[in-house]
Amino acid sequence: MSLPLTEGEGTIAEIKEAMVQKHLPLIDEAGQKEVQILCLQEIFNTPYFCPGQDREWYKSAETIPGPTIDQMAEYAKKYSMVMIVPIFEKEQAGVLYNTAAVIDADGTYLGKYRKNHIPHTSGFWEKFFFKPGNLGYPVFQTRYAKVGVYICYDRHFPDGARCLGLNGAEIVYNPSATVAGLSQYLWKLEQPAHAAANGYFMGCINRVGEEKPWNLGRFYGSSYFVDPRGQIFATASEDQDELLIADFDLDLIEEVRSVWQFFRDRRPETYNKLVEL
Repeated sequence: MSLPLTEGEGTIAEIKEAMVQKHLPLIDEAGQKEVQILCLQEIFNTPYFCPGQDREWYKSAETIPGPTIDQMAEYAKKYSMVMIVPIFEKEQAGVLYNTAAVIDADGTYLGKYRKNHIPHTSGFWEKFFFKPGNLGYPVFQTRYAKVGVYICYDRHFPDGARCLGLNGAEIVYNPSATVAGLSQYLWKLEQPAHAAANGYFMGCINRVGEEKPWNLGRFYGSSYFVDPRGQIFATASEDQDELLIADFDLDLIEEVRSVWQFFRDRRPETYNKLVEL
């Protein structure tokens, strides 16, 4: 999804509302097409404001549960659709996280994942806004599948991806905001590697368009789904607002893991020395 309203074109509250309103038709479309699990992009209801360091954007953070999550829970319940909803979370004054809430198909809030790896470089000044996550790598038993979340920059780190597999994830969603450049090459390299190394599906979500006044670059979209063999089987465009839908055969996880014993053949005792370093 691209940005409908940006800094200087409205208040922060108006910008957030415009972004939510732009998403609602596609959320309705997902529900009407009987999508079972829907994931939105990183901090879906604001611009990606991290190229700047403006404290005003602290005001866009909200509690979880809170107004936006409560609103999305109504849509989840309406359509019997699990939703992964990434927003800027305010735990308390001055304690802010880049977080994704997981809502079950009956509208029940199941819990949240807080982004663990926080970049602070080359226009991605996230440590100015977000504390590192402190909830580990939870997996949520939803009506349709066991779901884990890994947010944007997290994908550069295989350790958390493995933790999600060990914790039982069948599908891992990676909501992102990433621009053209080196990361575009890595975008279709790292996440298929995580899926293949751990034997689970991944849903990889990226926003589209350019966002002023920051002019960080072009968010190149290319959202996709990848199976437990590491094969990408559905891809969205680089520049269009759109809903990407695909069918997941969860039996493939059992099939793949019966051939490649990712977890049985691990040797964690041999890693200890490396971890100590």
